[in-house]
Amino acid sequence: MEVQAKLRNVRLSSRKARLVVDMVRGKGIQEAMNILQVSPQKTAPILSKLLKSAVANAEQGGVSDVDQLFVKTVMVDQGPALKRFRPRAQGRASRIRKPTSHITVVLDVK
Repeated sequence: MEVQAKLRNVRLSSRKARLVVDMVRGKGIQEAMNILQVSPQKTAPILSKLLKSAVANAEQGGVSDVDQLFVKTVMVDQGPALKRFRPRAQGRASRIRKPTSHITVVLDVK
C-alpha cells in the first residue's frame, strides 16, 4: 500500500535537495532517518520531517507494521523562484533568484 507526503514551496534549490534525496531513495524508513540525522546539509532536517509525516500518513491509512515501510520514490521538482534585485554600481541593478522546490515522498510496504 503506497502512502505519500508532499512539501511545496520550500526555500531550497532543487539541485542541492536532489543530492540529499538520492542518499535515502530505496532505503528502509529507519535507515533513511539515520542517514538524514548525521547529514550536515540544510535539506536533511526538512526531508526527515517529511518522512515522519509520510509515516504518520501510513499509520492513519491502516498500515499495520510501520517498520516494513521503505522509501519507494522521492521526487524533487523545481518550484517558482522568488525574484529580488540588488543595487549595483552606476545605477544598475542585478537580479537575485531565490529558488524553491516541491518534494514528494512515496512510501511502500516491503
